[in-house]
Amino acid sequence: MSAGRTAVGLRRDLEILEVLRSPEATRGPGLSMTRISELTGREKSQVSRALAGMREEGLVDRDPETLAYRCGWRLYALAAATGESRLVHTASPFLRRLVSQVRETAYLCVLRGNNVMTLLTEPSPHAFRSLGWEGLTLPVTQTSAGRVLISDWDDDVVRASFTDEMLQQAPPTQQLRTVDALVNELRVIRMTGYAKVDGELEEGLVGVAAPVRDFRGHLIAAVNIGAPRNRLQNQLDAAGRLALRCATQLSRTLGYSSSSIDVGAEKADAMLHAGA
Repeated sequence: MSAGRTAVGLRRDLEILEVLRSPEATRGPGLSMTRISELTGREKSQVSRALAGMREEGLVDRDPETLAYRCGWRLYALAAATGESRLVHTASPFLRRLVSQVRETAYLCVLRGNNVMTLLTEPSPHAFRSLGWEGLTLPVTQTSAGRVLISDWDDDVVRASFTDEMLQQAPPTQQLRTVDALVNELRVIRMTGYAKVDGELEEGLVGVAAPVRDFRGHLIAAVNIGAPRNRLQNQLDAAGRLALRCATQLSRTLGYSSSSIDVGAEKADAMLHAGA
């Protein structure tokens, strides 16, 4: 097949996808093949063949009862990967600036089910934390980043996702042993704007984390600082406020607007440098 014919076919497929992301399609149950044909101005037989091919590749889904079409799982997977790639690229200078302030390693983390995964590591000058954690996953309840990433969940969602038995099977270093304790911790995080842990993931390590939001206000990531207890324990709240300022600035760059201001960030920066 020539490149010209391939390009024409691709354009026609994209026309269908554009129709399927229209308000008419997204606000309702989807669009019928006949309606797609009308909106694209193409023959039903052409549209039918195109939809069959795209359905095989996961680009469109068809409701088995109504036979209506919607955008498929693969498009959402590609969009998520593209979004995370942009997020990493955008976050990198913010994390470098944060590391220059706290002199400890900073991470960008996202949620994967009931686990937290690191997308980006910005190492500190201290050699022992220089290895990247990209791709590694950890339970949300053991880490400050994980707790931040579920801090927007309603209480009933938290209770449906975790049980006392699950939390009690966690390593003994984890302080949250009941769902009630987890719910209360998430309320504290929402009030303070950041989470902190001391020795719960690993004895001798402390961490803080703050939420990153997109243009819709959705919580999409967490900025995390991890360090040995003997270097950061007495300045953990100051580090938390700096993580919050970093996350807030990153969120604004991603299009999020909020009237909240981290008024304690400058003071936190001074505290950290005074204690260095």
